[in-house]
Amino acid sequence: MCEACRESPFDRFRPSRRNVLLVAASLLSVKAAGAKENKKETKKETKKEAKAPPKPQNVLSPDASLERLLKGNGRYVEGVSLRHDFKHEREALVGGQNPYAAILSCADSRIAPEYAFDSGRGDLFVCRVAGNFATDEVIASMEYAVAVLGVPLILVLGHESCGAVDAAIKSLKDDKALPGHMPSLVTGIAPAVKAVAQQAGDVLGKAIRQNVIDNVGKLGSAKPILGAAVEQRKLRVVGGVYGLSDGRVEMMA
Repeated sequence: MCEACRESPFDRFRPSRRNVLLVAASLLSVKAAGAKENKKETKKETKKEAKAPPKPQNVLSPDASLERLLKGNGRYVEGVSLRHDFKHEREALVGGQNPYAAILSCADSRIAPEYAFDSGRGDLFVCRVAGNFATDEVIASMEYAVAVLGVPLILVLGHESCGAVDAAIKSLKDDKALPGHMPSLVTGIAPAVKAVAQQAGDVLGKAIRQNVIDNVGKLGSAKPILGAAVEQRKLRVVGGVYGLSDGRVEMMA
């Protein structure tokens, strides 16, 4: 029998070694591409999880943030503050923070924003300076709160019988500089004092309120970050005065 006759009809369909290698290479390529895609998806999911805020309940609109502040102050005034689980709050905040409001407050020891608004750790981003006025450092800190932490609300919080404002009034009236570095406080508060100096009645009370109004305006128009956020309605800047006798915060229009 000739060689051709001995060849099985199926032999012509047997894949060559070269074809087998090509198919194997293609399969490996597809498998690698799939693994790479899965890795990308896993990476995306991990990234999403990493971006999750430590306190989801703090992701609020400007109006909702103000409402939450006022409800907290109401509880504080009534003496029915919430019980805060500081242990678990500490653990949750190890990796980051997302406060729902920022507060520019006086450094007076009688004014404690976290207490006054019945808030826990990581809820409020607080800057404090005697006389609650916005220095360059305060503005920069508030920019960080808004641009990086996503804070939707800034409250400028003055208070009754503010010693810094009273000292500024007396220093300007008597034309007598305060000792040490304290003249810088007078410089910061002076515009409000001068604006009400000729008005009748309670000059201290009026200067305190005017100081709040001035700094609400200063923060709300600060370029380039805060002013832009206000224009885009991502941020509200409001003012209020804390009552020493009852702890109630009176909001100012």
